[in-house]
Amino acid sequence: MPNVSSDELATVLLVGDDAHTFERTQTLISDAGIAQVIVLTDSRATLPFLKQNTVSLIVLDMTADVDRTELLARICREHPDVQVIVETASCDVEIAVNCMKTGAVDYMVRPIEPSRLLAAIENALNFNYTQQEVSSLKEYLINDRLVHSEAFAAIKTTSRKMRSIFQYTEIVARSPHAILITGETGVGKELFARAIHRISNVRGQFVSINVAGLDDAMFSDTLFGHKKGAFTGADQYRDGLISKAAMGTLFLDEIGDLNELSQVKLLRLLQEREYYPVGVDLVKTSSARIVMATNVDLQERIREGRFRRDLYYRLCTHQIHIPALRNRREDIPLLFESFVKEAALYFGRDIPASSPEVLKALAAYDYPGNVRELQARVSDAVARHGDGLLTLDDFPGLCAAAPPQSPDSFTMPSAGIYSLYGRLPTFREIEDYLIVEALKISEGNYAVAASILGVTRQTISKRLKSIDFASCG
Repeated sequence: MPNVSSDELATVLLVGDDAHTFERTQTLISDAGIAQVIVLTDSRATLPFLKQNTVSLIVLDMTADVDRTELLARICREHPDVQVIVETASCDVEIAVNCMKTGAVDYMVRPIEPSRLLAAIENALNFNYTQQEVSSLKEYLINDRLVHSEAFAAIKTTSRKMRSIFQYTEIVARSPHAILITGETGVGKELFARAIHRISNVRGQFVSINVAGLDDAMFSDTLFGHKKGAFTGADQYRDGLISKAAMGTLFLDEIGDLNELSQVKLLRLLQEREYYPVGVDLVKTSSARIVMATNVDLQERIREGRFRRDLYYRLCTHQIHIPALRNRREDIPLLFESFVKEAALYFGRDIPASSPEVLKALAAYDYPGNVRELQARVSDAVARHGDGLLTLDDFPGLCAAAPPQSPDSFTMPSAGIYSLYGRLPTFREIEDYLIVEALKISEGNYAVAASILGVTRQTISKRLKSIDFASCG
């Protein structure tokens, strides 16, 4: 009995006596790159096979002289998560109706057009995947589950909002559909694309290209390649990036800037998994997983007549929107600390501490360039820094760019702490005082206050319940 290995593709099981017919079907499905195919010529082996292997779809040959109605009924009853397409040479309406009532998702009479068969298989697999996705989503939400946390290690965050996005990304990462990642410049769209690549467990490599500014000729040549002599200067054959990403992931960044001709070719690639290298008349089939990203509003581009509506609908099956850094300010202290360490290591310096003024200004800034801008500012500050604390002098333009603060919004802790109590305070009183002052500096932001004091946000929350604010001034 054949054994199905764990793989990124769904598994289709062909069950019937006509090995010659199924051989052609197996080749058709495999060449389309939509599933791996297993053939069983002994229908009695079907149920034992299903007990030992994961199968998404069965194509069951219901010949005139072999009644497999009972087998169909048992498959649908014992394995309700497996879709079944019935193939037969008989056009008997009663048989077709009975098969559909039993649980088959489609009934096809031979001879069957290859395109019709592939469409039926893709529809059944998509339906099966949608059911699995809904089930997974429920489990993730109920159990706050995140299985592949290591895939998101490069994305520094403490945000609950971002964790929810991680969970959704895990669910759709293995989807057969394209994935669209949206968000402003610098939020980390490529990091999410790489996380999707790792989670999906595809065998091929991750290939990335920014398509902004490419005219149609350059887009076609870069993605699809060309044959020798296809145009002036094409003195040798060239494989395109879509070929380089075979059985892997192709990441197309800034697809909102594609011209109309390139959009048509991208739509064909997504719908048919087919493309033509420049100068070649024979169609090629792609096995690459497509992930795309944009920092523009595609619906606005549609209204302006600059983006195809049919392409947009093909893209928006799975959409991951990454919030701007100003909408998750709780991540700023963690990102700042990480970037300071990274820059210090790069420049061969000790990790500098930071003044409260720097942390306050960073927390108030709106970051039009998002995480990428914060990283650049920190790297520049560490590069220009001399001795002592990082100060606002190391961040030119940061104060001018930050929203204005009221005169009472920032007060440094008093140097004469003895005078506040009229005596030498206890350690507990000093800790309480520092927490209150840190919260004043950070304008009530627990994460920033915790970063200033070098403690966790949870420590701040717990201690606030027992602090006597009157005694802290």
